[in-house]
Amino acid sequence: MAMEYGERTRPGYPARRPLLPPALRAPVEARTWREFGHLLVSLPLSIVMFTYAVTMVALGAGLLVTFLGVPVLAAALAGCRGFGVLERARARGLLRLDVAEPRPVRAAKPGAMAWIGAVLKSGTSWRSLLYAVLHFPWAVFAFTVAVTFWSVGWSLLTYPLWRWVFPAYVGVDGIQVYGEEGGRNSFYLDTPFEIGATAAVGLLVTLVTPWLIRALTTVDRVMVAGLLGASRLDARVVELESDRGVVADTAAADLRRIERELHDGAQARLTGLAADLGLAKDKLSEDPQEAARLVDEAHGEVKLALQELRDLARGIHPAVLTDRGLDAALSALAARCTVPVRVEVDLPHRPAAAIEGIAYFTVSELLANVSRHSGARSASVEVWRVEDRLLVQVADDGRGGADPAAGTGLAGLAGRLGAVDGGLDVDSPAGGPTRVTAELPWRG
Repeated sequence: MAMEYGERTRPGYPARRPLLPPALRAPVEARTWREFGHLLVSLPLSIVMFTYAVTMVALGAGLLVTFLGVPVLAAALAGCRGFGVLERARARGLLRLDVAEPRPVRAAKPGAMAWIGAVLKSGTSWRSLLYAVLHFPWAVFAFTVAVTFWSVGWSLLTYPLWRWVFPAYVGVDGIQVYGEEGGRNSFYLDTPFEIGATAAVGLLVTLVTPWLIRALTTVDRVMVAGLLGASRLDARVVELESDRGVVADTAAADLRRIERELHDGAQARLTGLAADLGLAKDKLSEDPQEAARLVDEAHGEVKLALQELRDLARGIHPAVLTDRGLDAALSALAARCTVPVRVEVDLPHRPAAAIEGIAYFTVSELLANVSRHSGARSASVEVWRVEDRLLVQVADDGRGGADPAAGTGLAGLAGRLGAVDGGLDVDSPAGGPTRVTAELPWRG
């Protein structure tokens, strides 16, 4: 049997090639049987949904002259939303269609009336009602076509078998056909040519049926995704909420990193510096040479503290980036890398300042990975613009094997880029080379 999409072979074993071409194996594929089952179940479910939707909406509309019509309409819409949950689950299981869940009904304040108002104002509720009404005629048509082709194809294909098992019903004793004037005619399918032709026609219909079923279920996919899935606005709101969380987590992580580096680095050195200067002050009159030695040590500590502060400030937003742009800032990064790095920046003008900062941080992180983990002998950084997107690519000739799914720093970097509608593509086969491409909006 052909492998389903998503099916994986055992580790260490090559994928087996199907013995039959797709056109011949389609009638026995699991996908065909799942989709045919979907069309079979659609008819009874659509009858229930259509009946419920029309009855409840008609009842609610008729009762609008009283107060009872409003809650009845809300109940009708809530029921249609429940059917929508069932249809999304059915599409997920039988059609392998993963539809984003719409936003749940959220009342502005507690209480039955607030919930009723939220249901009536929800676009998802009305789209679910529209689905319940429109899906019924389509389900009738799809069910009729699918069952007709399926039964006719398999019946004709297996005609030689059931002609032998049930000869009295297949024309061996004659099939009676009533003519225009009430007379009866008989015809027989008993010669080898007729039997073979019947089976050949059945084979043709059987081979065509899976593709017809896929065409019918494509319409179901469109209806489920378009009417029962999250709207573009809902999806965008969810995406922005997720991005906001990523931005907040990233900012908090950056603050913790800065605090840790200040506490463990410059702050500790400055504390030691204050202690040394205090000792030098005490010994200045008693032992000038010892005091001079302590001042000299303090001078060295000051230099180290200043260097650490410069490195920390450079990691946040270096001055060279603000003053001279990405080309100069990335060249400075490349000069500090442990492997030779070629930098090529081809930009017509500077992008937004926030995007420049993210691009700089991205290259900084990727070059740090090159230095620590890649074992590379050379690397390159390329930056260019395509329409309204800024592309940053860092490549190296190291050992490869970088994988964002492994929970490394690449995953956090991808999340940071995703928070500004960017993305990260990692191409790093085992043995190398590695090519990481970051995509950012030109204007933030």
